Amino acid sequence: MKKFSLFANSYLDRLKSKIDLVDHDELVKIIHILEDAHSSNSRIYVAGNGGSAATAAHIVNDLGSGLKRRNIKNFDIHSLSDNLASITAIANDIGYEKVFVTQVSGILRSNDVILAISASGNSPNIIQLCDYAKNIGCRIIGLTGFDGGYLKKISDVSYHVETQKGEYGLVEDMHMIFDHLLFTYYLEQFK
Repeated sequence: MKKFSLFANSYLDRLKSKIDLVDHDELVKIIHILEDAHSSNSRIYVAGNGGSAATAAHIVNDLGSGLKRRNIKNFDIHSLSDNLASITAIANDIGYEKVFVTQVSGILRSNDVILAISASGNSPNIIQLCDYAKNIGCRIIGLTGFDGGYLKKISDVSYHVETQKGEYGLVEDMHMIFDHLLFTYYLEQFK
């Protein structure tokens, strides 16, 4: 038990240090993009793989139905990671790297927003989605970790968690803090 206690203290200390490094200016920019999307009736598409797919679903739940059912905000927000039938059909028929871009192909508008989540920033399906969206003129919000990879470079605004490569736990924890920070902000603003 002492071994776990030492590990827990170390992990939580590292998480606290990441919280202290959150760039508040980037968060303000993200709120501006979300508010612009809301006022212009734009759609917000959220995408991620694995743990980041779960985060995408959680963000859509909180900023979508979570705010709507409280009569706070009605964001038009959708997760590209949630439709298992579409994802597996696209992956099987044309390749996993196409699972997100195919879902928005032909319907994405220049005023829409992509909120892309990738710890490495180099997931091929996230890259294809963001390249397609950038060519249309969409704004990209990137949630990244490690060194940020390609996603950090092409994002209009980035919530980046600098870590050693492979530290998924810290990155994913910080991405959930991002979600709850935004959700709680809206809850507090519109009480």
